[in-house]
Amino acid sequence: MNKITKQLCGIAGEYYVAAEFSRRGYLAAITLRNSDGVDILISDISGDKTFSIQVKTTQNKRKWILSKKVESGSSKNKFFVFVNIPEDVSLIPEYYIVNSVILADNIYQGHRRWLEAPGKNGKKRNDSTVRQFEPKYFDENQILDWNQLFEIINTP
Repeated sequence: MNKITKQLCGIAGEYYVAAEFSRRGYLAAITLRNSDGVDILISDISGDKTFSIQVKTTQNKRKWILSKKVESGSSKNKFFVFVNIPEDVSLIPEYYIVNSVILADNIYQGHRRWLEAPGKNGKKRNDSTVRQFEPKYFDENQILDWNQLFEIINTP
């Protein structure tokens, strides 16, 4: 078992994702750490197709904390890749890939439902800027695997 720091976990997630694009023939440029909202810029070799990728990484969890910003700034050419890195280094990471438009809508609607539901002891919940991605709250057709993502990307 190999628990790593949050910082190393995030860096590892970005490199895992960049490697998946590179091995499929795409250029994958990891942005500087202070690039807001885009972790990796993707392009085909000709430069005709470009995409942006936001990577969120956890270790041994299938929950990712997001901010309210995820509800805006979506684009059909932007994808979120949620990476779960197992502590056991002999196991491969799990990936959950969601288009930013679908993610924004689902997170927005889910947060509204959470706010409307009663909190502890039936009290009204207070709004916050924290959001959360959990795959179990998405329809399975909303979460892509690598092959599905590349079908979308490679469609003219």
